[in-house]
Amino acid sequence: MAASSDDKPITPADILRDAGFAAVVAFGLFCLLLGFRTDQSANEIVLVGRPMLLAGAMLATFTISLLIGFLRRARQNAPAEASDHVSRFAAIEPFVKPVLLGFVVLFPVIAIQLSGWQGALKWIDNFGIQILIYVMLGWGLNVVVGLAGLLDLGYVAFYAVGAYSYALLATNFGLSFWLLLPIAGILAAFWGIILGFPVLRLRGDYLAVVTLAFGEIIRLVLINWVDFSNGYAGISSIPRPTFFGIPFNASDEGFAARFGLEFTPMYRTIFLFYLILALALLTAWVTTKLRRLPIGRAWEALREDEIACRALGINTVTTKLTAFAIGAGFGGFAGSFFAARQGFISPESFTFIESAQILAIVVLGGLGSLYGVVIAAVGIVGGFELLREFEWLQHLMKAWFDVDFDPTQYRALIFGLAMVLIMLWKPRGLVSTRTPSVALKETKAISGSLVKEGHG
Repeated sequence: MAASSDDKPITPADILRDAGFAAVVAFGLFCLLLGFRTDQSANEIVLVGRPMLLAGAMLATFTISLLIGFLRRARQNAPAEASDHVSRFAAIEPFVKPVLLGFVVLFPVIAIQLSGWQGALKWIDNFGIQILIYVMLGWGLNVVVGLAGLLDLGYVAFYAVGAYSYALLATNFGLSFWLLLPIAGILAAFWGIILGFPVLRLRGDYLAVVTLAFGEIIRLVLINWVDFSNGYAGISSIPRPTFFGIPFNASDEGFAARFGLEFTPMYRTIFLFYLILALALLTAWVTTKLRRLPIGRAWEALREDEIACRALGINTVTTKLTAFAIGAGFGGFAGSFFAARQGFISPESFTFIESAQILAIVVLGGLGSLYGVVIAAVGIVGGFELLREFEWLQHLMKAWFDVDFDPTQYRALIFGLAMVLIMLWKPRGLVSTRTPSVALKETKAISGSLVKEGHG
């Protein structure tokens, strides 16, 4: 851009000029790719023009360029407004928590009232439970990445350990969900310690590569050790959790019969929703309490500067191992719930893209921010689920541009574009304020731009 320098102010004229230039470049790139289509007529190939599709691509490029330009302009003016934003967030923060918590607790009731019992199943399961699973995973990874500053690209491995621990022990030994839930978390934490020992001397990119390899090793073991994990076939008929021994089935001993209700699968879904909500809130509560303890302050010191952390006499070995263990334990809890909810698991559920999505939720939400993880999880996971509801967009693209367009096939493209836009607008995440874990007399939130994170 002509006004890319941080010293020179970006004006609306610069933004319009650059957006127009981007539209011209888009015309040169797409005039043959999108502007024409080849059809076979008799024994010859005929070129059919698609001017509307080409115009739509140019308009989309122009609009995106405008948006990027205004985001860069807002970012350029952000330092002068940072203190105002922080003070406004600090003012509304006491009201945000009870409002959000009340909405989430009443979400099943709201969904049933608006969509009925049949329609609410989709909203509670596909949106509510799915989003809460990723919120819990995001809060667990936030301990490792957000608080301790250890870049972990293999977090899905602990998710898989928790899921397979519950599935194997429940199917082979008939143990209950409530007994296996802590066992799955402990086993995942144990594997977190195993990962932590080899990477004690690694930082930055090297740490990311090793954790990525660890996640792939776990997945390949699950695929190839068929006698143990059943390979690609996965594990099916996993026992579902019960309401303190009362199953959610249509028998006379089931939940509906016990309480004199008409049987419906919705009762199990609502129970699972409140179960994952309780697990997510437990994760947030433990994380908040640990952050205020000496181990939490040691994590933050490690994140800011590991050399200074060593100079202060902090044992970085135990600090890193506790971060990996606790973060992995939360991933194991979420994995055991995932296996109980699905009733079937396979290695295809624990690929690298899952780790990337969880890490994106943490980074886009704001490192160390609980609220940011929630906002990012709702936007990413909920946004992907909403794409399934855009059938009208398929009909619109077919009518206007004569193109078979399925929004769900472009999830990766939309996800990447959203990451670019958010990083331009909020390079430190959606919630970049930072509240000190220890303060003298009064606790004040500070802007994330004043914190030198990631230099350890």
